[in-house]
Amino acid sequence: MFDASWLNVGSLVFGLFSWALPIVNLTKSKKQRNLNWAFFSFASISACAISICLQIFYQNYLVRIEDWSAIMDTMGSVAFISTALLIVTIFLNIISFMVCRNKTAISS
Repeated sequence: MFDASWLNVGSLVFGLFSWALPIVNLTKSKKQRNLNWAFFSFASISACAISICLQIFYQNYLVRIEDWSAIMDTMGSVAFISTALLIVTIFLNIISFMVCRNKTAISS
């Protein structure tokens, strides 16, 4: 039988991963010229998308088992957290891009 709680765990892990990658990229760029910032940014945005997708799959699971009270109790929080995850991920990647771009321009 399928245990849907793993969808929430996976969503949390991918969400944290989407924030960790730009932070790692920023700490790496302070020490050296970072030429692979695009990879870190792409991986971060992809992890954010996977995290949100897993939440959609979990909501779909709740619809299939017709657990309407769980949907009504959690949908507001899921929408808010998904929005916050996306905004923070984009913000961190913009900062990472700006820092790495300036670092590359200075060292050229």
